[in-house]
Amino acid sequence: MKTNEYIDIENRLGAHNYKPLDVILNRGEGIWVWDVEGNRYLDCLSAYSAVNQGHCHPKIREAMMEQSQRMTLTSRAFRNDQLPLLYQELCALTRSHKVLPMNSGAEAVETAIKCVRKWGYETKGVPENKAEIIVCKNNFHGRTLAIIGFSTDDNARKNFGPFAPGFKAIPFGDADALEAAITPNTVAFMVEPIQGEAGVIIPPAGYLKKAREICTRNNVVLVLDEIQTGLGRTGKLLAEEHDGIEADLTLIGKALSGGFYPVSAVLSNEAVLGLLQPGQHGSTFGGNPLACAVARQALKVLIEEKMVENSANMGAYFLGELKKIEHPAIKEIRGRGLMIAIELFEGTEGGARSVCEKLMKMGILCKETHTYTIRFAPPLVIKKEDIDWALDKIKKAFSE
Repeated sequence: MKTNEYIDIENRLGAHNYKPLDVILNRGEGIWVWDVEGNRYLDCLSAYSAVNQGHCHPKIREAMMEQSQRMTLTSRAFRNDQLPLLYQELCALTRSHKVLPMNSGAEAVETAIKCVRKWGYETKGVPENKAEIIVCKNNFHGRTLAIIGFSTDDNARKNFGPFAPGFKAIPFGDADALEAAITPNTVAFMVEPIQGEAGVIIPPAGYLKKAREICTRNNVVLVLDEIQTGLGRTGKLLAEEHDGIEADLTLIGKALSGGFYPVSAVLSNEAVLGLLQPGQHGSTFGGNPLACAVARQALKVLIEEKMVENSANMGAYFLGELKKIEHPAIKEIRGRGLMIAIELFEGTEGGARSVCEKLMKMGILCKETHTYTIRFAPPLVIKKEDIDWALDKIKKAFSE
C-alpha cells in the first residue's frame, strides 16, 4: 500500500488522539528509519528517547529473541531467573538500594505516588489522607487520570475530571517557591530534571542541588522523573549527575529496553520501597523475564559502547553548531547532551510544525511541541558526519 492508503485507514478507524507527521515507517536501523515507499530519514526524536541505543540494536534484539524462546512471562506469583540479575545490575549502575519494575513510564510515576504517600503516613507521621505532593507547572509525567490531575496543560485535563486531590504545582526552576510550598503534610517533591514535553526547559544552574538540600532539611522525598532525561540522553547516565545529587526515588523507562519492549522501574532508597508488603502493589507483566533480559542488554550496550559519552560529545557539537544559525524566527536554541530544542518566536507563521514538515521532506524526522518549539533528540549512536548532514538540512529549512 501507498502512504495515503495507510493514512486513510488510520483516519477512518483510529482514535484521533495523535497528530503524527504523514510518514509511514516500516523499518529502522541505528539512527535511520525508512518509510513504506523506500525513503530514508534521520530519526531526531528517538521515540521520545525510547530508542537511545538506536533502532533494532542487534545485541538487544538477540537477547530478546533468545529469551523469547525460553520463557516470556511468569507473573510475579513465581520467581524468574532474570529479575534478580536486573536488580543486581541496575543497583550497581545507579547506586540504588531497591528496584520496583513496572512496564510504562506512567506506571512508574503512579507507583512513586503510592509509595511516597505510604512513606508519609507510616514513617513521617502525616495524618491519614492528608499527604501532599509538590509538582511543577508545565510538567509532563504521563497520561493516567491521577497524573493529568496535577498537569497544568488544559488540553490534557479538560473534560477528564474529577481529579484526585493532594497535589500542589509550583513554578519550575524556582527553589524559593519549593521552600514556601512545603507544609508538615508534604511527603514528596516530584520533578523532571529537564522538562521535555514542555520544550526542553532547563532549570537554572544549581536548582536540583538546592531542591535536594530543601527536601533533606524538611524530610521530604525527592522524586526525579528521568524517564526521558535518563539513560544517557543528557550526556550523563542520569541527569541528576549534572548537579552532583542523588534522588530518593528515580523513575526510568523508555530507553531501559532500547525500544524493544515496555519496561520501566522505580529506583529507590531503602526507606521508601522498603515499606511495601505483599499484595500492596504489583503488575502481571512488571519484572517479566523477557522484559528483564531485554533491559539488561539495553543497559549493557549503553555502557559498553560508550553511548553516554557520545551523547555528551555529539550533543555539545550539535548544540554549538545550531546556535550559529541566525534567523529572525528563532527565539532561543537550548539543550543538554542530545536533548535539544529550537524555540521560535510566538506568532511565527506555520509555527514549529511547518519547519518539521519541511525537514521531513529533506529526510529528517523531528517533532514540534507547544506550537513553537522543535525538539531534536537523535539516538545516542549518532556520529559527527551524521550531525553535519542534518545541520545542512536544518540550515536550508530555515533559509527557505
